[in-house]
Amino acid sequence: MSREIKSSVPEDSEVILGILNDSKKTLEGIYKAYFPMVLQLVVTNNGSEDDAKDIFQESVIVLYDKVKAGNFELNSKLKTFLYSVCRRLWLKRLNIKSRSSGNIADFEGIEAVEQDLEYHEEKDRQFKQMDEALGHLGEPCRTIIEEFYINNKSMQEICEAFGYTNADNAKNQKYKCLQRLKKLFFQV
Repeated sequence: MSREIKSSVPEDSEVILGILNDSKKTLEGIYKAYFPMVLQLVVTNNGSEDDAKDIFQESVIVLYDKVKAGNFELNSKLKTFLYSVCRRLWLKRLNIKSRSSGNIADFEGIEAVEQDLEYHEEKDRQFKQMDEALGHLGEPCRTIIEEFYINNKSMQEICEAFGYTNADNAKNQKYKCLQRLKKLFFQV
């Protein structure tokens, strides 16, 4: 079931390889998968659809140039990277606009974008920290947590997959695993 969802959004590694191979299909996939979030960002922060298209195009060029230069290291999800680049570019454009017009409303939009950027960077840091904690969790806890929270498996399905006598036992094990994960998360 989760495979079907992933098919509409290209895997990060597929995008990188597609860019390296000059794949037009990859660029189309990036646009379909990620433009809507950029459109929302720009439109909700004093911009138009044309502004969003410009900003998105610039961010894809930044990604393309970095990948082609061979020094691209993805430290987050590609979606987060593109969103972050778009926010920075839009922040820059709003800043230039507010200087030239002296419009205070545009300046308030910049502050909102800056706060948004900080929020998403913090969330990225937390996701990275959680991934690290999951890596140290060990089996079967890691798989139980992933099956339940990422793959949306029911406790009954987990019970059957891991050979627990009933779903309540699987639920108790999941709880213990979460407690261990919580300790690891705050130690990392």
